[in-house]
Amino acid sequence: MAKIRINHEISIDEDELSEKFVRSSGPGGQNVNKVATAVQLRFDIANSENLPQRIKTKLLKSGDSRITKEGELVLIAESYRTQEANRKDAVDRLREILRKAAFVPKKRIPTKPSLGAKKRRLESKAKRGSVKKLRSGKVDLD
Repeated sequence: MAKIRINHEISIDEDELSEKFVRSSGPGGQNVNKVATAVQLRFDIANSENLPQRIKTKLLKSGDSRITKEGELVLIAESYRTQEANRKDAVDRLREILRKAAFVPKKRIPTKPSLGAKKRRLESKAKRGSVKKLRSGKVDLD
């Protein structure tokens, strides 16, 4: 059973993915009309055993149009001319979606400016104010 590694903590089994090869859309002549090279990759988020609950919840509440009502993520890859290249593209896109969902930003620790920083700021404001004040003075040309 092969695993698809998402990050250092999370990996999913390839058995959780279902893929269907369909004909690509768009231009391409006979190749498009004859050969089913596009991949429709489905991943059941709601019933995945390997995804943590917080990631499942984040994905299901994301409002992504690629997620069905049943909680299944559907990706269609048809950029390449071969099934294998399209399959790899779909898996890479799935991996990226799951990585973004797993990302937790660091909690910001609010800090205060130091006394020296406050002093420098006030001094620069006073200096700038005095320069502007000098500009408004009338010049005596006599």
